[in-house]
Amino acid sequence: MVTRLVEVEQTRGRLAGPPLTPRTAVIWSVLRAELDRRAGTDLTVLDVGGGTGGFAVPLAQAGHQVTVVDANPDALAALTRRATDAGVADRVRAVQGDGDALAGLVEPASVDLVLCHAVLEVVDDPAAVVAALAGALRPGGAASALVAGRAAAVLGRAMTGQLDAAALLAASSSGAAGSRDTHRRRFTADEAAVLLTAAGLEVEEIHGVRVLTDLLPAAVADGQPAALLELELALAAQPPWRDLAAQLHLFARRRA
Repeated sequence: MVTRLVEVEQTRGRLAGPPLTPRTAVIWSVLRAELDRRAGTDLTVLDVGGGTGGFAVPLAQAGHQVTVVDANPDALAALTRRATDAGVADRVRAVQGDGDALAGLVEPASVDLVLCHAVLEVVDDPAAVVAALAGALRPGGAASALVAGRAAAVLGRAMTGQLDAAALLAASSSGAAGSRDTHRRRFTADEAAVLLTAAGLEVEEIHGVRVLTDLLPAAVADGQPAALLELELALAAQPPWRDLAAQLHLFARRRA
């Protein structure tokens, strides 16, 4: 399914997302399939840690109601400006708050689609956040989770000569490289899937995001963008390449 996106215009249907890049194409492909599956329905979307609206605004442009929860007031201000400029301010709501406090910010069983991208690696209690995400979903609703990959962090540091940091990461039970690491944890695909399953979500798909992009010299990545995008999409769902990705994207559903 993912590799089909190379041949599809991003403006197809009602979703007018940003240009396809190796950093987002896999995620947009999975989201597009869910929106196509529910074509004709205006969804209620919750974007946790959605920042300036890279996903929220295109989803609002497609006709959906989006609430963005983010702790950064500057990011939310930029989101509001972006939504206004795009003509969808009436379909985007900004809420300042931490992912750890999500349960108190969203009504239970009120959301059709949840996005939680680059959040679970930094919150205090990822299990509690995922439980809140699952609780916010209506039965049959879907969750898009994007987490930092453990293997990529080890490989990336080793390739840049940071062998001590790579060894520390490889030996860490959490996938973090000490107190100065900006991430509290990193995940394998299995660890992330267990986290979502424990909250009552059924994991339907797992893809790697940025399998090769962060490892290639800039001259290669910038000089052959179309070829890189196609290769990223081709490798995204295939172990072991998937498991070496900088990020892992899991798409799950609350049991109906």
